[in-house]
Amino acid sequence: MAMFLTIKVFLLKPNENSKKKPSLKLGKRLQQIEKMATLEEYGHIWDCCCDHGLLGCALLNRQAEATISDTSSNMPVNIVSNTARNKDSDIHFVDIVPELMAELASKLHRFYSSSLNAVIAKNWQTHCLDVATLPLDRYDGKHLVIIAGVGGDLMIKFIEAINKQHNNLAIDFLLCPVHHQFTLRSKLIELDFSLKDEVLVEENQRFYEVLLVSSSSTSDSRENSKVSPVGDKIWQSDSSTQLTIDSSGLSIKNSNEHTIKVSLSQAEIADKYLNNTLNHYQRMQKGFQQSTEQGNQRVKANNVNPDVQHIIDAYRTVTLPILVS
Repeated sequence: MAMFLTIKVFLLKPNENSKKKPSLKLGKRLQQIEKMATLEEYGHIWDCCCDHGLLGCALLNRQAEATISDTSSNMPVNIVSNTARNKDSDIHFVDIVPELMAELASKLHRFYSSSLNAVIAKNWQTHCLDVATLPLDRYDGKHLVIIAGVGGDLMIKFIEAINKQHNNLAIDFLLCPVHHQFTLRSKLIELDFSLKDEVLVEENQRFYEVLLVSSSSTSDSRENSKVSPVGDKIWQSDSSTQLTIDSSGLSIKNSNEHTIKVSLSQAEIADKYLNNTLNHYQRMQKGFQQSTEQGNQRVKANNVNPDVQHIIDAYRTVTLPILVS
């Protein structure tokens, strides 16, 4: 019987009579990251800077759902256990704050103490350490390292350290920087990483790029593409083939109204994000020009207002889909 905890960090509801997975209230950003982490492909998934562990728990829940499905099919318990152990990923929760990790470990132990979740209980570990020192070589199988909730500058330090320490491994990284996206992408290009997927998400009036990249180059992984300094797929949508514009506004040609509305929304998100990004760097460039004109050597020496014209020029090359009339 599943035991559901009522704890603020997991947002779980007690339901002793249900065998369904616990409900985690993830925002759009974490939902997208969770969706892009394909459990079947990886032996080990590292939820770095995991905070309260919501993302890692969502991944465990997905595995628990598969176990429940096997149990419902009247498969013997020992076979369910062996099957789950073969197909599931190990989820590693990583954060550098000792108190946070101790609390998370305690709650994970309590939640997965039931007989139903006993198999899943074998598939997670907590690590109180610096992300730059992940012990990937201690574990066999393919690794996915998820880093979210920090800036692109800090991500670069983590990625460089991990890539240098484990340069013999092909590692995938699922990244969601809160800022410095251009800087991060430039470093990924310098490291000759390849792109597997990228998505743009808007949540609470903020925009997030989610990048799934591999330490393998495009020559080693031909199904992957090169990383763009400003992004490629994040600007695309299917709106141009699904919508027409007439004098009264938008008219729907396809009967799948839900798909059309989602597509239009994504096109609007891309447009807003591009404008916001350009405005941000244009303000930075204005500050650089003012400091240069004033001959402010201290400001220039501290790189407070760097020259970002090359970034502006790069984003100006972005072409958004145009709705056909």
